[in-house]
Order: sequence, then structure tokens, then C-alpha cells
Amino acid sequence: MAQDSMESYLPDKSERAPSIPFTGSYVELKEQNKALLSPRDLIFDKTKHCCTTTPKRLCIYIFHLFPVLQWLPKYNFKEYLLGDIVSGLIVGIVTIPQAIAYSLLASQDPIYGLYSNFFCCIIYFFMGTSRHNCVGTFGVLCLMIGESVNKQLRAAGFSEEGEIVFSENTSLAANMTVCGRSCYAIKVATALTFIAGLYQIIMGILRLGFISMYLSEPLLSGFVAGSSLTIVTSQMKYLLGLSIPRRDGAGSLVMTWIDIFANLGRTNICDLVTSMATLAVMIPVKEINERYKSKMKIPFPIELFIIIVTTLVSHYFDFKSNYNSSICGTIPTGFKAPTAPDWSLIPKLATDAIPIAIIGFTMTVSLAELFAKKHGYTVRINQEVIAVGMCNFIPSFFYSFATCAALAKTLLKESTGANTQVNGVITSILLLLVLLAIAPLFYSLQNCILGVITIVSLGGPIKKFADTPKMWQVNKIDTIVWWVTMLASSLISTEIGLLVGVCFSMLCVIVQTQRPRATLLGKVSGTEIYEDQFTYKELQIIPNIQIYRFGSSLYYANKDYFKSTLFSKTSLNPTMMLALQRKAKKMRNKEVLHEETKFTSLSKFRFIKATSKPHKSAETCVPPINIHTLIIDCGAMQFIDTVGLGVLKELRIDYSEIGVHVYLANCNPLVRRLLHNGGYFINNSGVVEQLVFHSVHDAVRFSERKFRRKLKMNQIENDAISTDQCQGISEEY
Repeated sequence: MAQDSMESYLPDKSERAPSIPFTGSYVELKEQNKALLSPRDLIFDKTKHCCTTTPKRLCIYIFHLFPVLQWLPKYNFKEYLLGDIVSGLIVGIVTIPQAIAYSLLASQDPIYGLYSNFFCCIIYFFMGTSRHNCVGTFGVLCLMIGESVNKQLRAAGFSEEGEIVFSENTSLAANMTVCGRSCYAIKVATALTFIAGLYQIIMGILRLGFISMYLSEPLLSGFVAGSSLTIVTSQMKYLLGLSIPRRDGAGSLVMTWIDIFANLGRTNICDLVTSMATLAVMIPVKEINERYKSKMKIPFPIELFIIIVTTLVSHYFDFKSNYNSSICGTIPTGFKAPTAPDWSLIPKLATDAIPIAIIGFTMTVSLAELFAKKHGYTVRINQEVIAVGMCNFIPSFFYSFATCAALAKTLLKESTGANTQVNGVITSILLLLVLLAIAPLFYSLQNCILGVITIVSLGGPIKKFADTPKMWQVNKIDTIVWWVTMLASSLISTEIGLLVGVCFSMLCVIVQTQRPRATLLGKVSGTEIYEDQFTYKELQIIPNIQIYRFGSSLYYANKDYFKSTLFSKTSLNPTMMLALQRKAKKMRNKEVLHEETKFTSLSKFRFIKATSKPHKSAETCVPPINIHTLIIDCGAMQFIDTVGLGVLKELRIDYSEIGVHVYLANCNPLVRRLLHNGGYFINNSGVVEQLVFHSVHDAVRFSERKFRRKLKMNQIENDAISTDQCQGISEEY
């Protein structure tokens, strides 16, 4: 029966590699079984296959690279066009003030924010697979770009006002004379965007989109919340009209607030009053838009309304001259001739571009999957990575900085009836109109208004702080990850905060697998279900059988915890029990030897003393073993490494020496194959035993039947021994 039961756990005959003899030429063998080729030949064949281009394969490749060729010919004008136009106009209206505001955050002139949003919307229209993603300027990315830009500006010798304060390198100073602070800032931003886009394209080609899975939702949420605090802090100087240097690096948030409080006496009253009045209007309107978004088909464009009104007021009351208020200044129209990035900056920015690339494609992929699941369509992750990479790579030649999918604008696009990426084209047309004609009208727009728009747009991440108590009740580990990432991102820096969050999140996963939940199981009455004894009440305890469940895979890092919890839960350590039994056996032998030498003449008395008294003293040293079977539920074990296999073998041998059988249940095919290949089923005598079962209930029934048979055999043997002893005593008398 044992041999038959093992057949279900052996690899299927169809899965076993066939043994093909070498009977023909090399070409015939290669065609017959490619698995026998060397790695070099396999790589060569695969490369040759990939590089071989036919018109059909080229067409398929183009259709995969540009998904618009697949869905645009099927576009339903009657059903989709109106929603896309309305959504595109609304998103465009919101994008205009945000693009100008986020330009300040990235330490750029306002025109470059408009460029960035214009180009990325068009490129994503051709290459994106999501119908609802809105790619454009994103606050966190702009903050990271601004930090890198300011670092390079200081290295180049620019002061906060835009003048060169030192000239150690005469050629550099000469170059800076031609290219001022604004010119050099956009050079740094475009070079940084070029590298980030190149990174993303390479990741998409190499199919590395799965990296986004390692940035969990709590980690991303904490990172965005921490970065939002930094953004709010950086915009406070505009709200107060203060001229203080921008702090970057570790402790920048604290140092900025110290500078703000130290310069409160120089607050520009005009900027302060304008900021307070704008906040008093924008926040309630934003709340109304959010609360009644299901009833309001079109949300009120409060940002555009505020910009129009405040620009007119600032212009006619001449806030710049009368109150020394900071304004946007001249915003040129049209487009500049494309230019290549400054290659000398590439080595300096290669490291700074890594977190920008990762955050950019992670946000894009996450939002794409979210809305695809909500609306019942599919997206291709690696194509999304390539698409957002091209949205950065190509615009870097047109004075644009890094972009990605933004949550707020994507939610707005989805809620206003967007159906396809045609709405992105509508948004681009509206931005084109601004770039060609309307941009100069924003000359008198105050910078404090842009700061207010930036701060109010961060309402979602800031509200996450109020959700942490509820998050703590749901999952404490996720809450800790959120707080650690948030604090590291705000108090240290955005790049280091992301790295700290990733490392801490992985550490939490490792700790959870090292010390998972381990418990004993009991049977739910009237069923074949076995549950945790400490969670569920009124469970049926199987007599003389212990069922142990380990809540993680078994590998080298948690093998000691597995053994310690098993021994503590079952209250039976086979090694200690075996040591006690051996000690008791030595004591029994010594007592028997002592009694034999003391009572040599009284055989009957010696028999009584030698058999009863030593047994009584030995039993006081060895606690009784109340179980005959230990069942290990492996349902949570996704894999077992060689160290874990060695632990299971060791436990089976140790328990068998004290008379306890060890069975495994609920093993997946991968674990069963490892057990088979590792020789787990073969005992010390070389006999294959049935040690693994498909369910806990099967293992329980098998052990009960086996124990009943053993009791019956022992009873027969005891009856035979009793009969023989009685006959021997009667013959002696």
C-alpha cells in the first residue's frame, strides 16, 4: 500500500525528461530535442530568432509599440467622443495652473511646465495602454527634480538670486555668463529627464515592470505623504513673500522652518493677505467638489478661476510695484528649437535619475492597473513603462522635465467621463492654445497664488495622516512601514526616504517569514476542517495526535524558530526525551545489577525486585509521552529549501526514536517534488513509507487506523506472552 500511495507524489511520466540517444547529425538532434543543446547554442538560436524580421513580425511589433493603432480604428465616436472632449477640456483647465505652479517646485520657469504637459499627453496617446491615466507634472517628481537642480546650481556657483558667486573655473564662469541661472536650471532638468526616461525605456525592454510590486501601497503612500510635507514647507516662503534660500538634503524640512520663523518679521503683507484669501476660497470649493462629485458632472474649476481673478487684481493694482509682490513675469509664447541634453551633466545626474525613474513608472503602472481593474480592461505593464519612458525621453529634447501619471488628474479625468486617451489630445490642444497666445497674460500672476494651488492640490496625501488610526487596526506592520517611510522622506530627503522605505518594508517581510504564526489545530465538529485552537472555540481535540501548522515557508532563516515553536506547542522535545530515556535505562541497568548481586539466593524475590522497583524509579525520571502521531500542516509553505528539508528529516528520525510518527499534510506539488528528490520518504531501512497526505483529515484517519492495528497486534502479543508465562510458572511449581 505504501508503494502505491507514493505514485501520486512522483513526477508524472509525461513530465520526465525523455532519454534521446544521439543517433543522427547535430542538426537532427537539435531539431529533435532542443533541451539537449548547450547554453551557448540556445542563446545563439534565441538571438537569431529575435533578430530575424519578417513583414508580419515587424507589423506585430509596431502594433505592440503603438497601441493606438489597435484601438483607434475601433473608436466609437457616438459613444466616446463627447465624454472625451468634456474630460479633456476640464483636465486641461486644471492642468494649466498646476503646470505653472509645479514649475516653481522644480526650480524652473513657468513655460517649461506647460511644455512638459503638452508633449507627454501626445506621446502617451500613441503609446499608453491605459484609457484613464493622465500623464503630466507630478508634485513629488517636481520636488525631486528641484532638489537635484538646486544642487547642481550651487555646484556651478549660482546664488539664490541667479548670480555667480565664485569662479574657480574660468571656462565654467565664461559659460555661465552666456547661460544664466534659468538657462542652466533647464539644462540640468532636461539632462535629468533624459536619463530617467532612458532608464525607464531600458526597464520596459528588459521586462522589469515587476519591480513596481516591491513598492507596496503603504510604502508609496507614506513616501508621497512625506514628500508632500516637504512640498508644503518649500511653498511657505511664497505664501509669506519671504526671500529665503531653498534647503536641500538631510534635515531640509526642519532647517526651512527655522529660516521661516527667523524671517517672519520680513513677511510681505500683500502676499500673506492674498494667500489667506485664496485659501479661504479654494479649500471649501475643493471640499464641495469632492463631496458632491457623484452629482456634479463637471467640477468647478476653482484653480483657473482663482488665477484669472488674482491676475487681474494684481495687474490693475500693480502689486509688483506698490507692494513688492513676487510675480511670474514674462512667459514667452511659441516653442524653442529642440536641443540635445548637456552631455557633460549626464555623469553628475545618473544617480539622481534612478529614484525619479522608479517613482515615475511605479505611479504610472499602479494607476493604470487600478483603473483597468475598475473598468474591466487590461493593461500591459512593460508597455506602460516604455510609454512613460518615452514621455520623458523625447520631451527632454524640447525643454521639458520629468512627468508621470498623477493621481489627482487621473481621478478627475475618470470622474468627468473619459473613455480613451483621445481626451489627452484635447488637453494638448488646450495647452497649445495657451502656449501660442494666452501665456503672456499670466505676467502679473503672483507666485503666492501658485504656492497656494500647489498646497491645496496635496490635500489627498495630507489627509492620509487622519487614516493612520484605522490603518493601525487593520494592519500594524503596514502602518509602521507608512510612518517610517513618511518620516524618512520628510526629515532626511526624498531619495533616501524611498530607499529607507524599501529596505524597511523588505525587512518587515523577512521578519514576518522568520517568525510567522505557529499553532496547534483542532477539528471542527462534524466536518473535515481543522482550525487554530487558540482562535476558535469548541474544537474537537484528536486524542494522542498533535496537529501543528507553520504559517510560512520553511527555509534556513526560520528553521530554529520552526523547531522551537514545534517543541513548545506540543510540549515534546524528542532530543530531550530520548536523553531522559537513555538516562533512565542506565539507572534501570544499575539497579538491576545491584539487586542481582544482593539477592543471589532468592530467585523469585530477585525477579520481583528486578522488574518492579527499577521500573518505578525510572518512570519518575521520564515524563509520559501522550501522543503517538505528529501531523505538520504544510499548507502555508510555498517552498522548502535544502536546510528546511534537512530539518524535516531530522525531526522524523528524532520522533521515531521515541515512538512518535511524523506525517506531512497539504504539501503543494513543488514541496512534494523536493521531498521526493531529497529522499524524505525513505526510512533508515531503505523502505519507502507513506509520510505525506493531501489533507490533514487524511493524515488523521490514517494515523488512527494504524494506531488501532498496532493496539490490536500488541494485545495479541500480550495474550500470547501471558499464556507462556502461566505455563512456565505452573511447570516450575
